[in-house]
Amino acid sequence: MKITFLGAAKTVTGSQYLIEANGSRLLLDCGLFQGKRKTAFELNRQSSCDGKKLDAVILSHAHIDHSGNIPCLVRNGFEGDIFCTSATRDLCAVMLMDSAFLQEKDVEYVNRKREKEGKNPFEPLYTKKDVVSAMQYFVGLSYKRKRQILPGIELTLVEAGHMLGSAHVVLDIDDKDTGKQTRLVFSGDIGRPGIPIIRDPQPITDGADVLIIESTYGDRLHPPYPESEKELKRIVNETVARGGSLLIPAFAVGRTQQIVYALHKLFGKGEIPNIPIYVDSPLATRTTDIFRLHPEAYDEEIMQFMMQDSNNNPFGFETLKYTASVEESKVLSSSDRPAIVISASGMMEGGRILHHLKSRISNPKNTILVTGWQAPYTLGRRIVDGEDEVRIFGEIYPVRAKVEVLTGFSGHADRDGLLAWAGAMTKKPQHTFVVHGEEESATAFAAALKSELGFANIVIPDPHQSFTI
Repeated sequence: MKITFLGAAKTVTGSQYLIEANGSRLLLDCGLFQGKRKTAFELNRQSSCDGKKLDAVILSHAHIDHSGNIPCLVRNGFEGDIFCTSATRDLCAVMLMDSAFLQEKDVEYVNRKREKEGKNPFEPLYTKKDVVSAMQYFVGLSYKRKRQILPGIELTLVEAGHMLGSAHVVLDIDDKDTGKQTRLVFSGDIGRPGIPIIRDPQPITDGADVLIIESTYGDRLHPPYPESEKELKRIVNETVARGGSLLIPAFAVGRTQQIVYALHKLFGKGEIPNIPIYVDSPLATRTTDIFRLHPEAYDEEIMQFMMQDSNNNPFGFETLKYTASVEESKVLSSSDRPAIVISASGMMEGGRILHHLKSRISNPKNTILVTGWQAPYTLGRRIVDGEDEVRIFGEIYPVRAKVEVLTGFSGHADRDGLLAWAGAMTKKPQHTFVVHGEEESATAFAAALKSELGFANIVIPDPHQSFTI
């Protein structure tokens, strides 16, 4: 068996891991690289996008840094199965279409400049038509239902607790080359116990021979989730007291629903004022509808909340509005009335949040609340790093709004959560690969796996590095 780390190696983006066994080629995740525009443009078009060389794909979950390159595979000849949970399939149907729209718009913008410079136009990585083609290859599976997917390779998906439909990937491989049975476990993104809406991550208690494990927060701890709800309450009330608006750049899937649910609870208990709350993201609106379709993924807390809430809807209440049209969004971005605005994208690299930042980032009455990890070179990272000025739509704006960061809403396990999940394995891996983390975080987590859990043979792979097991 051979493993090649095509993405999310010594970085957090572009998750792609190629498994070659028994003459088959299987890709774990097929994510987009995000970050510096020129670098991402090149990386997303490299050889891993050649679909003719692959027999199957397994998706751990629907986030674009894990699923976003699938239409490119199909555009370039992929005709195999794409295995994932049913919720992941439903989310990809809207998220990949949104990604295609952005691909087309970005290339359209770049090509206008290239035309003026006398350069040849670029093609988008993929189009909405490619997404439609890609969806026919998705195969939805239930958790803990083992299935043979390729010769000598059986797949089991296990609840990962990271987002709706997220899964740990367990591959039981009857390796014809070695004559051995090998269990490979890919953690995907590991969630946090006790986070509302979805169920807790489930450990792989019988262990693994080979482990590929994420390390996004491998060197950090999150505050307890209840403390984050208290902090959200404080931030809302302080912002309203200043007469300002609260901007929350949030990923459309997972984070938006978490924040809406937290605000719902705070409003219901009278702990925040009756202030207009807007979800200004078409993608977030569509994915929230998908959340409503999958109550089988909910945890006990939200099930109890739905039974007690008069609306029976954790994602809707009287002061909350989901904006639909561009016109509504424009009116909202130009309004000086205090409000809470939740809008994508979470890293502030595109979407309607940019218009809200443009009109509010220079007013000290306002607050920008960052609730998720920000990739290097993104606008979100520059704001979190405390830059005095930032560029939005090509213009410079001074950053005078108050910037708050709450990592407690993260859907990723922190250092202790990652160690607890790995430590539940009764059979320790013979080979462990630490991925999906910036180098400092991955290095710290690899050291903890060795010193605290006694794991041996731990590697932090370089991009495109291969290993034969």
